[in-house]
Amino acid sequence: MKHILLPTDFSENSWNAISYAIQLYKNEECTFYLLNTYTPVVYNVEYVLGYPAQFGLGDVIRTTSQENLKKTLLRITNLFGENPKHKFETAARFDTLISGIKEFIVTHNIDLLVMGTKGATGAKEILFGSNTVHVFKEIKCPILAIPSGFTYETPHEILFPTDLEIKHKDSQLQILKDIVLKNYSRINAMHISTGHDLTENQEQNKANLKSIFEHTAYLFHEVKSMNIAEAINEFQTKHKINLLVMINNKHSFYENLFFKNTVNQIGFHLNIPFLVIPSKT
Repeated sequence: MKHILLPTDFSENSWNAISYAIQLYKNEECTFYLLNTYTPVVYNVEYVLGYPAQFGLGDVIRTTSQENLKKTLLRITNLFGENPKHKFETAARFDTLISGIKEFIVTHNIDLLVMGTKGATGAKEILFGSNTVHVFKEIKCPILAIPSGFTYETPHEILFPTDLEIKHKDSQLQILKDIVLKNYSRINAMHISTGHDLTENQEQNKANLKSIFEHTAYLFHEVKSMNIAEAINEFQTKHKINLLVMINNKHSFYENLFFKNTVNQIGFHLNIPFLVIPSKT
């Protein structure tokens, strides 16, 4: 059984992510955890410096959170009906988003976190707001980010850019393999060349990646380009990609692409879900 965490602030953006997760795993046994974290509008220095959980819960805010979680469960039932394979639990936490997610992942053995995201500017071409980027940085768990307004599509075509600098482990990519096998998806592994031949280490990692996906539809693409973001954007448009997947490993092009310069200037023209897998859990 999979354990899937669904953080929600009761916005349509977060509802979109909940809806996507339920449809993606409609044929699998899952426990979905709806988590709402909240903090008071006015707080003191002790609160900021300490852990929010050390302080008493505000009854009104807590009750509102719990009532909204009940409404969300009712909305799920009304839209998707009763699925005997799905179980739902709710949690209202007086905590910050990152702290609340970290604690929940440890205590509930979470396999995947699914969250809605939209750009800080509200512009469609900016995929990530600051909350999402902080979650990517801080949370060591696979994260599936669903763009605002995205309508569910079965992920038949998956794009997996890699710099081939690290050897992937089968266990690390299990969450991706599950999606591929359940949906009869095709993996499009893509290496973006900067004009140099692959090193011996990269050739070995390329062969290892192929062996991990040997029982699936798997294609390897060598793309000549100096601009990584441009190459990914172009490929995902041309090949009707439904899901983008990346490994968040230190010192990779992933880190250079997302965490250099200012977060708000990320220029990815993405309108598809994005799965981020940590190199280490």
